Amino acid sequence: MPRAGLSADLIATEAARLVDEVGRDRLTLAELAKRFGVAQPSFYKHIDGLEGLHRLLAVKVLREVGDTLRRAGTGKARSDALRAVAFAYRGYARSRPGCYAYILRAPSSGDADLEAAASEILSVLYDVFAGYGITGDDAVDAARLVRSTLHGFVSLELGGGFAMPRSVDRSFERLIDATDHTLGRYRT
Repeated sequence: MPRAGLSADLIATEAARLVDEVGRDRLTLAELAKRFGVAQPSFYKHIDGLEGLHRLLAVKVLREVGDTLRRAGTGKARSDALRAVAFAYRGYARSRPGCYAYILRAPSSGDADLEAAASEILSVLYDVFAGYGITGDDAVDAARLVRSTLHGFVSLELGGGFAMPRSVDRSFERLIDATDHTLGRYRT
């Protein structure tokens, strides 16, 4: 079978599409091979099996999320930055639900690519928190607060957990307002 000009980037891009369609847990090299019209062993020159593909996708997704959040928050401060970053985070999760699952785990220690990609997301959050005067260990706590808040909301939304007859968008606005209020009073 032809190799279709395979590269790690091309494989990761198509795998990301597949993951958004079927979910992370249903990603297989066999299904991906069908999409390229190649035999599964054709991938092994470019990736280290399914585990290697998951790692490649994690790096790709973390970079995409970091870039998305950075673009959203640049030039903004305090509540404007928080709002922009929160909406960008939610927008990414809603448009890329399968890929979103890759940002949930902390990267393995010693994986420089994963650590760098995850660090960019934290850097964006730390820049937002700096506008509130939150730095150092307090910024770590604030990052956990904001990440947990956004992830909880987005996960419930993606899972169909908001069936009540009130605008989910309005609820998200209020969540951001409450988070802004909390961060405004956060410094110790």
